Amino acid sequence: MASIDFSPAITAIEQAKNILVLPSSPPDGDSLGSALAFYLALQKKGKNVTVVCADPVPDAYKFLPDSQSIEADYNLDHDFIVKVDVSQTGFKNLQYEVKDNKVNIIITPEHGEIKPEHLSIDQESSKFDLIITVDTAELKQLGKVYESNLDLFEKLTVLNIDHHPSNAQFGQINIVNPDKASTTLMLTELFQTYDMSLIDSDIATLLLAGLITDTGSFQNSNTTPEAFDAAALLIGLGARQQEIIRHIYKTKELHTLRLWGRVLSNIQTDYDHKMVWSTVSQADFKDTNSKESDIGDIIDELLSNAPEAEVVMLFKELSDGATHVSMRTTTDEVNASKIAQIFGGGGHRRAAGANILDQEFTQAVQMVLDYVKNEQAERLQAVAPAKAFALAETAPAVEAMPVAVAPAEAMPEPMPAVEPVVEPVAET
Repeated sequence: MASIDFSPAITAIEQAKNILVLPSSPPDGDSLGSALAFYLALQKKGKNVTVVCADPVPDAYKFLPDSQSIEADYNLDHDFIVKVDVSQTGFKNLQYEVKDNKVNIIITPEHGEIKPEHLSIDQESSKFDLIITVDTAELKQLGKVYESNLDLFEKLTVLNIDHHPSNAQFGQINIVNPDKASTTLMLTELFQTYDMSLIDSDIATLLLAGLITDTGSFQNSNTTPEAFDAAALLIGLGARQQEIIRHIYKTKELHTLRLWGRVLSNIQTDYDHKMVWSTVSQADFKDTNSKESDIGDIIDELLSNAPEAEVVMLFKELSDGATHVSMRTTTDEVNASKIAQIFGGGGHRRAAGANILDQEFTQAVQMVLDYVKNEQAERLQAVAPAKAFALAETAPAVEAMPVAVAPAEAMPEPMPAVEPVVEPVAET
């Protein structure tokens, strides 16, 4: 597997002083682990680091080191700066008052007079000089952080670090490798190249958390020998593996269990098209007193309990009216990422998702189901004749054997019918 050239990323980080780190939304173990690992590591390098996420940190991930440092205010860098040159007058006092919806700024000089030409307005300066996006295939996955700060993304360098095949290469610097099991695996390699001493036990825990969650605790098909090697390295550096497992996989609040029960009771199957899906509506969240983030990794539970399915989907009605579909596939013949891209999403070959806007929940669900059923019908219909043809090609030719038929008068009388005997079988 080809090594990654991290030198452009390291140069950009070295040249920056004030860094904005953005995980994708909704946040998961990989995006949060990556963002917080950067937060802690770059502070060690003397950088001012801010992490902002449009969505709250799910309860299951609040145990992650420094998760409370993630800010929710997505209105960034919108300060309106008024500059006053006091080099000739000095100033004794500064006050302000709000009157008639106007802000009056009152500056008292030490001597002389402050004149209009001493004033200037600065709308171009920014408190950030580098943006780092992690585990983000497209800028729209940053949600309101991107939507509310378009000008910021236009004037600052964006360092894009990700492992999704559908990544849009939106940064001035793009470090993207779909062969990597997680973005935190890429960061592990980056820190090894940059400065291995940066990885303490907290950072190792964050990096391992992303690796564990994105590989489904090393059960998914993206689990590689490289992933195991990285896990061993991080545990050796102090990563708290049992803490990760306990909080993410073994600790569930009662309302989360109720929600999972509702999702499991909503399971539907289509054996002809090898599909399994479930839905969770806003009514389900309300009835179980749960939040959207409580869904967690239940789709992986659906996947593990649907061995005959090739496509597993979970549809979630969001509070803003959109519909989120999470998709998993069990064969490389069905590309989840390509299906998700049809609906404006993306991801990996066997794990992807999309948000569907401007559609009522049941309509959005039916639209995706119809598309996937049609794709599966065409694919399965093409596979069946191909298999039959291959079987016919390999089957040995059999010559017809002559059969001697006795004359009718020589045929024996038919045996009388015998009723079958059925013995009872004990249930076990």
